[in-house]
Amino acid sequence: MRLPAAFFILACMAMPVLAVTPGEMLPNAQLEARARHLSAQLRCLVCQNQSIDDSDATLAGDLRQLVRERVTAGDSDDQVLAYLVARYGDFILLRPPFRPGTFLLWSTPVLAVLLGGAGIAWAAAQRRGLQPQADPLSAADKDRLAELLNPPARKPKR
Repeated sequence: MRLPAAFFILACMAMPVLAVTPGEMLPNAQLEARARHLSAQLRCLVCQNQSIDDSDATLAGDLRQLVRERVTAGDSDDQVLAYLVARYGDFILLRPPFRPGTFLLWSTPVLAVLLGGAGIAWAAAQRRGLQPQADPLSAADKDRLAELLNPPARKPKR
């Protein structure tokens, strides 16, 4: 009896929790679907790692309401996004466009991988350079080594 209850609790915890309250929802299902689609593309300016659809921050609620107002007013999806970008900048988009102004944002992961690889290669080269290189042994060195490794047999003492 405990196993199904535990499974149910874990399943409920794994489900995404959406912060949209029933009072925010639009009565028209198509407009609500558009508003939800747009909200999923917009970053919560407080949480910064969540969409406004997932965030329960007050500002995210205000932005959700603003999106619904614009959708209800008849704005297209592009017009709603353009309005919010004009007001808050590209930062409000979870996937900002690739422009000269966002080049560093998009190139940072590539630069990090390249710099990390270069650092590893440099460290490996430094490590190889620190290891002494063995010189080949001369004939005299080989004879001396053989003497040390194979000492002459001692005669027993009487």
